[in-house]
Amino acid sequence: MALMDADEYDPARERRRRTLILTILGVLLIGSWFAYHLRDHPERATARRFFAALEKQDYQRAYGIWFQDPIWKQHLAKYTNYPFSDFYRDWGPGGEWGLVKSYHIDCSLSPGGSGVIVQVTINQRAQHAYVWVQKLDHTLSFPPQEIECGNWWTWLSE
Repeated sequence: MALMDADEYDPARERRRRTLILTILGVLLIGSWFAYHLRDHPERATARRFFAALEKQDYQRAYGIWFQDPIWKQHLAKYTNYPFSDFYRDWGPGGEWGLVKSYHIDCSLSPGGSGVIVQVTINQRAQHAYVWVQKLDHTLSFPPQEIECGNWWTWLSE
C-alpha cells in the first residue's frame, strides 16, 4: 500500500473514537472515586448498627455489637477488660452522650492501620463521637485519635 492509497480521513470516525476514549476514562474515574469512598462501608455499617442499638436503648445488644459477640453473656470472662457495667456507664443514659435520640455517621478514615475511625454526630451536638472499628473482625473500641470532617472538600477527598 502506497502513501497515496491510504484511506481518506473520516472526521466522524475520529469523533466516535475520541468520545469512546473520554467515556471510558470518565467511567474509570467515577468508578475509582466510588470504590475509594465505599472502601469503609462494612465498618460504617457496623458503627451504624451499634448506634441504632443505642438509639433503641438496647444496651445489651450494643455491647454484643461492640465485641461482635451476640451471646456475650455466656462467656463473661472474655470481657473483663471492658465489662458491661463500664460500657453502660460510658454509653448508657448517664454517659457522656446521654440518651441517643438521633445519630448520623459523618465520615470515616483508614489511618493505615488495622482499623477505621468513624466520626458520628449524636443528638445533633457540635461535639462528635468517634469509634474505632477493626477491619478484621469488626469489633469496636475507642479510637487512638480523632478526625475532622464535614466540609465538602473533606468529603470529596476523604
